[in-house]
Order: sequence, then structure tokens, then C-alpha cells
Amino acid sequence: MDFSLSEEHEAIRQVAREFAEKKLVPRAGEFDRTGQIDFALVREMGEAGFLGITVPEQYGGAGLDTLSYTIVLEELGHGCASHCTIVGAHNSLFAHPLLCFGTEEQKRFYLPPICSGEKFGSFSLSEPNAGSDAAAIEATAVPDGDHFVLNGNKIFVTNGAFADYIIVMAKTDKSQGWRGITAFIVHKDTPGFSVGHIEEKLGLHASPTTELIFQDLRLPKTNILGKVGEGFKVAMESLNSGRISVGAHSLGLAGRALYLALKYSKERKQFGQPISSFQMIQAHLANMHCRLAASRLLVYEASWRKDKGLDYATHAATAKLVASEMATYVTHRAIQVLGGYGYLRDYEVERLYREARVTELYEGTSEIQRLVIARDLIKHS
Repeated sequence: MDFSLSEEHEAIRQVAREFAEKKLVPRAGEFDRTGQIDFALVREMGEAGFLGITVPEQYGGAGLDTLSYTIVLEELGHGCASHCTIVGAHNSLFAHPLLCFGTEEQKRFYLPPICSGEKFGSFSLSEPNAGSDAAAIEATAVPDGDHFVLNGNKIFVTNGAFADYIIVMAKTDKSQGWRGITAFIVHKDTPGFSVGHIEEKLGLHASPTTELIFQDLRLPKTNILGKVGEGFKVAMESLNSGRISVGAHSLGLAGRALYLALKYSKERKQFGQPISSFQMIQAHLANMHCRLAASRLLVYEASWRKDKGLDYATHAATAKLVASEMATYVTHRAIQVLGGYGYLRDYEVERLYREARVTELYEGTSEIQRLVIARDLIKHS
């Protein structure tokens, strides 16, 4: 068993770290205050290969492995959670299902502009009455000649406010439950498509989370992703992949919080000495480090299993669960180390705490991850 990273992976980390330090860290507070994405910066991420990390070169991507993707997200998570989320959605929730289920024509049409940042992709599953119970979606797609007619509302759509293409799940046969769900690729300029309410959130202010509305939207059958009735399978594979992304994102957030807490503890003096000399502060720092290090191993293992073609769903759920709860813990403790200053917006850890909280919710709540893990344990015991 070898825990060392290859020279290629170390080089990828360095590229992503330099990008985050130069382009994201100095402006992360600005992005949080204004709630505005810098699309020029996103296109720079495309030029750097971040928007199509695991997409083969023949489709405009970097052609790298999942571990490379994980490393990049971890480093971008150090810089700006909102822009890191855009990268995660592009790769795991749009490019990945296209690679797994798309036709050759779909891959050649959609992937190159997505990888370059010329176009943006999104994924839409949740509805007002269907969150953790994904099979309960009510959006419908009714066949009409060579088309399907799509109707319904979606919520909590990452990138939904500006995405050019959205993978949308809809019922094509209500009588079949989850087996009656089909995945479609919707273009934003199609008549019948509109962006509804844009949510005001605790964190990730520069990553818009939106409602999408479909009213008698006509989709050609060539816009089906996979097969009719295969949508639930598409969704679950996308979410499994996305859980690795959330785990990596959590590592980045927590790593930044630990760095800032450690830095502050060495600079802040009380009772005539740096607070890093106090055992209680040392205990906080040690606990933060241990949870972060353990979570990193789980996220990297899930990435490794995916690259090896092994079953990784439960490992992704485990990594996501542990890493997301770790991120909440570490950012909480970072505020504690900074004391009253940690509660102020002038200090970065306050923002990191707000941004970490959502990692326990999207791509499946912590409760859902525990169900996935427990069912696998019971099945194989």
C-alpha cells in the first residue's frame, strides 16, 4: 500500500494551489459580499483544465483521473467555495453523466464548450415535494411524435441561473415510480424554459441556487440522456460522483480554516505569550488536524476506487458524510480559536463556517448517507 502521490498528482496540486492563492483567495470575501461570479475567472479555470478534468482530450478535457479532480477541488476549496462549487457541478453533475450515458454525438456537441468555459452545465433533480425522496418527482415529459413535452418545477439548482445546458429528470411513465424517470438535456434558449426564484442562502453567495420552470417545453428525442426509464440510474451515478466532489470541497474549506486558526494562534498574544502555547488551543488544533487528515484518506480512497473501476458508491457516501461533518466541526473550532474576532466578517473563518454548513445537505443529506452506508453493511453482513 502506497500513500504517496505521483509526480503528476503533485504537479496538478501545485497548479491548482497557485491558481487558488493568486486568483481566488484575495477576492473570496468580495465574491461573498457581492454574490457575483467572475465569469472571466471561470473561463480561466477552463483554460487551466479545471472544468473538464476527467473528460478525455478528444472531447476537449484534460483527460486526467478522479484523484486529480479531487486534488484540484481540494485546492480550489481553499480559495473560494462558490467558484469551487461551479467546477464541481461542471465535472460531476454534467460532464460525468454525459460520459457515462451520452451518445457519441452528445459528447462531441456538449463537452468541448463545457470544458473550455464557453458554455455552462447544470443538473436538476430536486423539486418542492421531492428532495431526499428523489423518486417522488412530479415533473413530467409526455411523448408527442418525435418530441417530449416537459412540464414541472425544479428547485435547488446549482448553476441554474446561468447554465446553457441542464440535465433534467422527469417522469415519462408515472405508473412505474422510479423506473419511469428519464433524463433529458434541456437548452436554456428553448421556449417554455425560465429561471424562477434565486435563493438567498447562508453561504455560497456567488454560486446561484435557483428554481427552474418548464412550461410545455418541447424536447426532441435526441435530447434524451441514456434510455427512456433510465433517469434514476443516471441521477444516482451523478450523485455518487458528486459526493466525492463534496468531500473534496470539504477538505479545502477545512484546510483553509485550520491554516487560519494556526496562523492566528501564533500571532495572537494573551497573558504575555502566543495563545498557541496554551494547551486548550493546542487541543483544538490537534483535533482539527486529526479529523481533516482522516477525512482526506476517505475521500482519496473513494477517488481511487472510482479510478480503478471498483464499486465506490458506499465509499463515496462514507467520504462525503465524514468530510462534510468534519468541515462543519473544523470551521466551528476555527472560530473558537479566534474567539470574538472569529465572529466578525472582517475575519475569514466566519465565512468558511457559513460555507461549510451546506456540505452536509447537498448531494444527499448526512441522514441519507447514513442510510446508504447502513443498507450496504446489512446487505453484505
